[in-house]
Amino acid sequence: MPQPVTVLAGTTKGLFLLTADGDRADWQVSGPHCDAAINHAIGDPGNGTIWAAGGDEWSGAAVWRSGDGGATWQLSAFTNGQRDDWIKAEPEVAAQLGMTASPPAPFTGELDALWSLGLSDGALYAGAKPANLFVSRDGGATWERNAALADFPGRDDWNPGAAGLTLHTIVANPDEPGRMWLGVSAAGVFATEDGGATWDRRNRLSNAEACAHHNHPAGPRDGETGHCVHNIVRAKGGEDLLYQQNHHGVWRSRDGGRSWDDITEGLPSTFGFPIAVHPDDPQTIWVLPLNGDSQGRFPPDASAAVWRSRDGGDSWERLGNGLPERNCYFTVLRQAMATDRSDRPGLYFGTNSGSVFASFDDGDSWSEIARHLPTVLCVETLVRH
Repeated sequence: MPQPVTVLAGTTKGLFLLTADGDRADWQVSGPHCDAAINHAIGDPGNGTIWAAGGDEWSGAAVWRSGDGGATWQLSAFTNGQRDDWIKAEPEVAAQLGMTASPPAPFTGELDALWSLGLSDGALYAGAKPANLFVSRDGGATWERNAALADFPGRDDWNPGAAGLTLHTIVANPDEPGRMWLGVSAAGVFATEDGGATWDRRNRLSNAEACAHHNHPAGPRDGETGHCVHNIVRAKGGEDLLYQQNHHGVWRSRDGGRSWDDITEGLPSTFGFPIAVHPDDPQTIWVLPLNGDSQGRFPPDASAAVWRSRDGGDSWERLGNGLPERNCYFTVLRQAMATDRSDRPGLYFGTNSGSVFASFDDGDSWSEIARHLPTVLCVETLVRH
């Protein structure tokens, strides 16, 4: 019998859980959970634990975790926010409102927010703004900073993206736990093969001459991809086949990021945020192009469509059945597209207009499974083993 599916939708007003039975026909929505902006959320398919990462200047940066499907949550605070400063400055008013200051948090003054989560070999990882990596080996209760990335040579020269210097993507190799990849805007792709003891910067083009059409400050130059990587995914299989949606193009690496091929040709634009790969077919990928970074960041011609490749990016096809055909001005952000691991995988994306769309036929047709949510910042899924 197909397992129930939970879609984890992080928003500007907390985490929402969209749940359905295995047939994925009737979706129920609960939330908001976590009482803060949630930039990313993931679940453990083995035990069902859910983690959510985010926060802001008011609430402070934190990771929330739930072992009971979202009924209760435990907070692991990274920083104290302006809320605590206000409580200390206005104790009488705070007392009237039932507000009490939080205990001192370990990284106060060092971080603005948390942006990403990842699991590898029993450890939980969190990416921060500014770009730092943290690891927890007790399920998210306590955390330590990864020193090798924090002390990476030349990091003072890393340029922030429009949202700041963010570590927004963490990708692991489940068969070789020591291997991970990070996406940092706008410093590029970083990889480790020793569990984070050392890191390599991996932005080199494999076909630099083919990239001459990317005439843009964020585009590739000097033999490297543009450093403003938006998202990375790893395909299933023994080889480290990676795909990347960049600020200016879509890229494929067959060697774990050591070199990148431009696979943008055939798409309606070079700009977009999310990318997803089929959980069982390494050659099937999806992107959602937007019209451009300075042209509104909405679907080309204001007509929503996901674009699919079944040959690893060598060719693309437009998929818009069930999506808004005209007057569509939403944006889909970097972490707001995901697949599930059902027998027939579902594909999902969320919009900054508060909708979540789903497809259960590889993108051929779409339905709206939630609407009127706050701005959707991330979409991930949880299917129990």
